[in-house]
Amino acid sequence: MPIRLKKLIGTFLLVALVIIYAMVASIVAVAQLSESGPLVHFLFFLFSGLLWVLPAMGIIKWLILEPRPKG
Repeated sequence: MPIRLKKLIGTFLLVALVIIYAMVASIVAVAQLSESGPLVHFLFFLFSGLLWVLPAMGIIKWLILEPRPKG
């Protein structure tokens, strides 16, 4: 796969990941934390704010992998 195409796909995947993850985290927060205290809110958003990094690291790792030599 050409590197430019790979970077384009990776960019779209990262943007989609962030948007979808933020929406899902917000929906979960509204549905489950409506009657919780501020400490629970803080811990949830701290945890969920850091959790998206794991799939993003996988996408970035895929982006920086060198293509296999043909032959």
